[in-house]
Amino acid sequence: MTRWILCGALFFSVPAHAQETAQPPLSALKLGVEGKTITAELADDPQEQVMGLMFREKLAPDSGMLFILSPPRRVAFWMKNTILPLSVAYIGANGVILEIHDLQPRNEKPVPSAFLNIAYVLEMEQGWFAKNNVLPGVRLTGLPPPPRQ
Repeated sequence: MTRWILCGALFFSVPAHAQETAQPPLSALKLGVEGKTITAELADDPQEQVMGLMFREKLAPDSGMLFILSPPRRVAFWMKNTILPLSVAYIGANGVILEIHDLQPRNEKPVPSAFLNIAYVLEMEQGWFAKNNVLPGVRLTGLPPPPRQ
């Protein structure tokens, strides 16, 4: 059986059995924002991006997942099989946060970006951005080189 998953406004075909458990932790990098350090797992290939944080039961403090999009584009994220409430930041190639949205567990309604040039997406525990005074217009440091356009 195959299921279709929406991630970054693209559909991917994934075997259903791949959606029953969380993917193992991915390689991580340190990002900086407003004096805080974030540990972000790096989802940079389509299979890792499709799975994202599905089935994860918790995140470590100041931790999340960074999606690298190539090429930058308009995106839409949803919460299929994701039980953690998350906040998602849509980020431009220059590292500036363009939008922040709160996403509800298991809500399969896509949340599209208003901007057409999203190069990175950072998922964090819901409310993390507000709690740390991180707003649109703030720049992250430590991002991998921007995807080629």
